[in-house]
Amino acid sequence: MSVRRVVAVFGVVVVLLGGCTSGGSDGDDEPRPVEVGWQSLDLPAPPGPAGRLLLRDAVACAGHWFVVGGVADSAGGTRPAAWTSVDGVAWRSVPVRADSFYGRQNVLYAVGCRDGVAAVIGAKVGGAHGYPRVSTWRQASDGGLVEVQAPFETFGGPKAVNVSRLAGGPGGWLITGNRSSGAAAWVSSDAAEFALVEGAPQLASDAAGVSWAFDAVAGPEGWLAVGGVLPAGRIDRDPAVWVSADGRSWRRTVLPGGRDYEELQRVTVVDGVPVAVGLRGGTFGAWRRESSGWVAAGAFGRRAGAGVPSVTGLVAAGGRLVAAVADGERHSVWESADRGGTWRPVWTPVSPTAGTDRDVAVVAVGDRWWLAVDDGSRAGLWWAPVPSGP
Repeated sequence: MSVRRVVAVFGVVVVLLGGCTSGGSDGDDEPRPVEVGWQSLDLPAPPGPAGRLLLRDAVACAGHWFVVGGVADSAGGTRPAAWTSVDGVAWRSVPVRADSFYGRQNVLYAVGCRDGVAAVIGAKVGGAHGYPRVSTWRQASDGGLVEVQAPFETFGGPKAVNVSRLAGGPGGWLITGNRSSGAAAWVSSDAAEFALVEGAPQLASDAAGVSWAFDAVAGPEGWLAVGGVLPAGRIDRDPAVWVSADGRSWRRTVLPGGRDYEELQRVTVVDGVPVAVGLRGGTFGAWRRESSGWVAAGAFGRRAGAGVPSVTGLVAAGGRLVAAVADGERHSVWESADRGGTWRPVWTPVSPTAGTDRDVAVVAVGDRWWLAVDDGSRAGLWWAPVPSGP
């Protein structure tokens, strides 16, 4: 059976089983899930040997959609893969040209978009120490993805911690992540070469606390990054945001925190208002920036199981927010129509358990949503019209 056929079959199977999943964590006090008419989409098999599709991230801008991930063979080997669409319905495989040993084994896990053009981060664990070997990829004029050559210590080396998210904006491209010195950034005007910004005042760790950055978005002041700071003498993070006009010089704001562990993991802009979602004690919480500054908005969901909870996606369109989260036990999707004030779970055709190689990504454009799911054994992509009502 071809990979193309496997994806199509998976789409049918999970739709039939979807009535058994809630799309959110269990609880008598939760609102009824929003009914969404998800429709399965077909991703063509990339060139090369057959294997299982891996879906890790998705994005859309300026009339172009992108989904990235890879292909895994039966022996455990991987290669990078990506798909694109100009309407969100008909998809084609993107040519991927790798130049390095680890690049040819990359799984693409983060994609950004600017003016209809994508840039991507991928990685493959390897080497004597078993660290992720990170590569970035730019989209060439023919539409294919080309691996970008970079010195090893740009993303790796003895100070490396992680390379997290990639965002496009009017000023170019920004990668957020962390080094042993704390929160860090990588900047580029064209995604052809990234410059590492580490140890930057107010971005990196200092006497006030240890900093950690998760995500960033282009905003009215340039770049807006989010994460958390562990104050000196404490064991719980407080939520933090950073703003920068150029990605090199940063200004930090630590938001009021309580005794609970709090951090911002994803950020987007809805109707011109920045909104971030992250952990708030035993729940997920939203924060938004108002004229008086950042304020705490609504909370939703709850931690479950023994896994580590996380926010895997946050997008906005048509005045609505859509968040994908993993509560430590399962993945679920939630939506808010009031800038994060209140949240409702969204029915999804499949709700995979949380864990390694299990991912859920969301995209929102106009009056449509997209959902990419990898449950660790199968992958699928769906679209749906935004449900009516508040």
